[in-house]
Amino acid sequence: MDEEVIPILRVEDAAAAAGWYERLGFAKQWEHRFEAGFPAFVEVARGRVRLFLSEHKGDARPDTLVYLRVRDVDAIAGEFGVPVKEVPWGREVEVCDLDGNRLRIGTPTQ
Repeated sequence: MDEEVIPILRVEDAAAAAGWYERLGFAKQWEHRFEAGFPAFVEVARGRVRLFLSEHKGDARPDTLVYLRVRDVDAIAGEFGVPVKEVPWGREVEVCDLDGNRLRIGTPTQ
């Protein structure tokens, strides 16, 4: 097993959030609920990058910032209609999900 870090993001509606993350190239892997009507806990993945999306109120706080490195920040900028910023370490965009969690997404300079 490879060791990894998986950020947990607080969301109000895990199904809607998973749909939003599909625009970033993530795909829903699984969903768990302790019982019908209980809060959902969902994993989404983009290649080897994983995020947990949790409706559980104690798991995480809204307005979290996650940094995601990708090969092609321009494709994401085009999908979301946001400008790419040139920074000393690469090119970046910032987007917010449906719950106000911020994702700073960048392609490093070689």
